[in-house]
Amino acid sequence: MIEVKHLTKIYNGGVKAVDDISFTIEPGKIYGFLGPNGAGKSTTMNIITGYLAATSGTVTINGFDIYRDAKKAKACIGYLPEQPPLYQELTPREYLEICAGLKHVPKAKRAAQIKDAVKRTGLEKMQDRLIRSLSKGYKQRVGLAQALIGDPDIIILDEPTVGLDPIQIIEIRDLIKSLKKKHTVILSSHILSEIEEICDSIIIIDKGRLKANNSTENIGNARDREVLLMTVRGKQAAARSVILGAAGDKVKIGFRESAEPGCIDIKLEHEAGLDLREELSYAFAMARIPVLAMSKSNVSLEDVFIEYTTGGKSDEPTADAGAGPGGPAEDKPGEAPEENAAAPGADAGREEDDQ
Repeated sequence: MIEVKHLTKIYNGGVKAVDDISFTIEPGKIYGFLGPNGAGKSTTMNIITGYLAATSGTVTINGFDIYRDAKKAKACIGYLPEQPPLYQELTPREYLEICAGLKHVPKAKRAAQIKDAVKRTGLEKMQDRLIRSLSKGYKQRVGLAQALIGDPDIIILDEPTVGLDPIQIIEIRDLIKSLKKKHTVILSSHILSEIEEICDSIIIIDKGRLKANNSTENIGNARDREVLLMTVRGKQAAARSVILGAAGDKVKIGFRESAEPGCIDIKLEHEAGLDLREELSYAFAMARIPVLAMSKSNVSLEDVFIEYTTGGKSDEPTADAGAGPGGPAEDKPGEAPEENAAAPGADAGREEDDQ
């Protein structure tokens, strides 16, 4: 178990990277650690692992204070940083032997622990090749194997799939899921779909403050809300008038220009169990506004993340109130939300094929 209490970190110049956050990591779960760039994620993780000192507050690992009982506390943690510190001129087996020594694993147990880490990370056929000759996917496996050495209760992974190709990502995700059987896992990632798929609970921080801490299915009360997505032909003002006439204050409305010429995409967020499809279909038909598409959806982790970290600002249509300039916000009578282009995607590239 990890207990973080009133953790604060202030850098020189008065920059407050972490601002009085408290949370508990329960055993036997996979936790997603989310936040935008500069939110304080890396600082918090560095403090938890003992790499960085806090300005104030405490961190205990299985009852051991990370500063007063540093050796015992650190023995409970396996850490994979975003850039694994690998020795390129060594083989994975040689590298893991060094890691076992640094972690003070008894000599009588080292061979068995290395064999187990190699097997669990799928490195059997690669353990005697030079690390520099391995693909990035296998290098990540080597980094993960070193985190397992010492059989720590807690595994902390910082962006473990960054830069991997889609096949490698799937393999590493499956590997992370398997860790739950013996370890508590903290996973930091910018890939929200990855967090949603893997994690049992999610912690969101922004500007150094704790914004949310709940199970994946309950984060942001997502189960209490649903989304209706529509594409209609016509103008935003006319569509807004129809929606407000049919649904009133039952919905929050977001608009954006559609890829379909002359159309707009609409996102309506409302309480779970409320079905407005028939009502809206009739209303748009009466207004002689063609409805080209209509579908129900759950509130996504992306919606929740945007709500907590930007107050609704997003390149995607959103119903969250409090958006800044350039981001769609809750629609109110007499106010036209901004129209935004869809967020650009990013393609993952493969450095080289797995051997």
